[in-house]
Amino acid sequence: MSSTHRPAAAKNRASGILDPAILVPAVGSAFAKLDPRQLMRNPVIFVTEIVAALVTLFFVRDLLVHEEAGFSGQIAAWLWFTVLFATFAEAVAEGRGRAQADSLKRSRSDLSARRLAAQGEATETVAATDLRIGDVVLVETGELIPGDGEVIEGIASVNESAVTGESAPVIREAGGDRSAVTGGTQVLSDRLKIRITTAPGSSFVDRMIALIEGAKRQKTPNEIALSILLSGLTLIFLIAVVTLWGLALYSGTVLSVTVLAALLVTLIPTTIGGLLSAIGIAGMDRLVRFNVIATSGRAVEAAGDVDTLLLDKTGTITFGNRMATDFLPAPAVSDADIAEAALLASLADETPEGRSIVALAKGEYAISSLDVTPDAIIPFAAETRLSGVDIGGRRIRKGAVDAVLRFAGIGPDRIPPAFQADVDRIARSGGTPLAVSDGERLLGVIHLKDVVKPGIKERFQQMRSMGIRTVMVTGDNPVTAATIASEAGVDDFLAEAKPEDKLAYIRKEQEGGRLIAMCGDGTNDAPALAQADVGVAMQTGTQAAREAANMVDLDSSPTKLIEIVEIGKQLLMTRGSLTTFSIANDVAKYFAIIPALFVATYPALAALNIMALGSPRSAILSAVIFNALIIVALIPLALKGVSYRPVGAAALLRRNLLVYGLGGLVLPFAGIKLVDLAVNALHLV
Repeated sequence: MSSTHRPAAAKNRASGILDPAILVPAVGSAFAKLDPRQLMRNPVIFVTEIVAALVTLFFVRDLLVHEEAGFSGQIAAWLWFTVLFATFAEAVAEGRGRAQADSLKRSRSDLSARRLAAQGEATETVAATDLRIGDVVLVETGELIPGDGEVIEGIASVNESAVTGESAPVIREAGGDRSAVTGGTQVLSDRLKIRITTAPGSSFVDRMIALIEGAKRQKTPNEIALSILLSGLTLIFLIAVVTLWGLALYSGTVLSVTVLAALLVTLIPTTIGGLLSAIGIAGMDRLVRFNVIATSGRAVEAAGDVDTLLLDKTGTITFGNRMATDFLPAPAVSDADIAEAALLASLADETPEGRSIVALAKGEYAISSLDVTPDAIIPFAAETRLSGVDIGGRRIRKGAVDAVLRFAGIGPDRIPPAFQADVDRIARSGGTPLAVSDGERLLGVIHLKDVVKPGIKERFQQMRSMGIRTVMVTGDNPVTAATIASEAGVDDFLAEAKPEDKLAYIRKEQEGGRLIAMCGDGTNDAPALAQADVGVAMQTGTQAAREAANMVDLDSSPTKLIEIVEIGKQLLMTRGSLTTFSIANDVAKYFAIIPALFVATYPALAALNIMALGSPRSAILSAVIFNALIIVALIPLALKGVSYRPVGAAALLRRNLLVYGLGGLVLPFAGIKLVDLAVNALHLV
């Protein structure tokens, strides 16, 4: 019995807003959200619901007393439509996340595992929920990984789409920063031996499901400020409508409660009020599409304002294990000779450093693997600090410089100057020199160094252009730190940093009014990740780091912060743009409707009645219909977000005013007029 009870989803079904699997449940959820106890979190839509209920009562009254009920019935229907589409927008945004949770559930339900016995290759089939920390499981092609763990043997292509939504497979292998695997993902090729690292019910997938299904996203400070603004505008327009009622009584104009209630809804900022929750939830959903799980809506929003990024060096900027980058031959030794000897001496070295030596010899020096019998291999020993082979009369050794010199019988006075110069230069640069000898003959030096992840320097340059300052934090000495910092292209570095030093640095920056992001993967990074405004833990990192952070990067790429910041800025820009549109939209509706309502009493207002609406009733009904439809039209934009471009605040304000401000002023005049023509043509009033 294999662990392939059900194949992982190759495609994230939450990818489209028109997916029936999302839309159908969202309809029911939209009605459930009509509960006033839920709507009270959104003052604008809560007021709209109260008005809709009030107009509905008047509609029922008109029916009972046999008065004309068509007008009040239409107003009531469109007001409920407005409220429903506001709740529907939020339900769709939540539904996209819940579709992701359903995919995760399918990937783990009834999952079984082939657990290896303590000794040998014998396996027993057990339920994935019965696995315990330390158990070793075997997973082969086509099977699902039964739980979070670490690859201890093998290399394979893994489909992580069930977790990340991305169809492109990733490579997972023993050692290095690509050894962590997530339960519910599928092995596409070869086989892996995996040691389980989490207890049942506490896996990364379990936590993700709980986070996604919870959908209890607290409001951010900016959202709270915006809610206060919207509540204030609602109160202002409520006063304005009450004032208009008094003016109508004074002037003899007949304005029913239904008309005044409908007028209130068309004037208060229902557009942004109806889309506010959807914008925030969609921001978190967009992070999932970049393989980042956010546990806090505040973190997504704060990412848009980050100006300083701290990155742990080991495992974040560098690969985490020192890797062979060069063979430096001693005098009278060829590159091929030292490469071949280094390869032979590393055949039994299963450490990441040993594998990197083999890869370098085969890749850059085109040295082929040689057949070596097991009894010829000299494994690494802590006492000798050497490894190697005895083959064909040759005694090849690789290891610490002093250990190799002692093995070769070379005293301090006999060390070749060129060899010593290479050793000193590697040490000064922060690297680790390993010597290689063949018997008493010194062959040269292997340069081991922290290797900066590819493309990271260019990505840091992008961050710099976005106004983000990058700071590398490391426990290395200043010389090593300066070398890595220069190679990686960070703006500054903090050397010999202890956990409390990282924490103090973040607090100092925050006291200066800066928003700090921290990327890390180790337990020693956990305090800083918890203190930072945006804490991004690498999925390949420790459990402590992942729990302390408010975001987890499933790709373990420190430069992912670029996408995180862009999504945060996109969230803020979307909210700002739609708020600008909503307020301008309300102002335009005020000047579009009021002249039509009072033109009969005050003929002079005819000069302002530029749209020549059919009648006061058709004017108010058209405004209510337009008000409802504009929310529907803007749902895709709220979920997709306004396109981010790295521009200054002044340029962004100008664009908002020109595009969304001007659009909000012009669109209601055109839209209400078109609806008014349709209303009169259909004789709805």
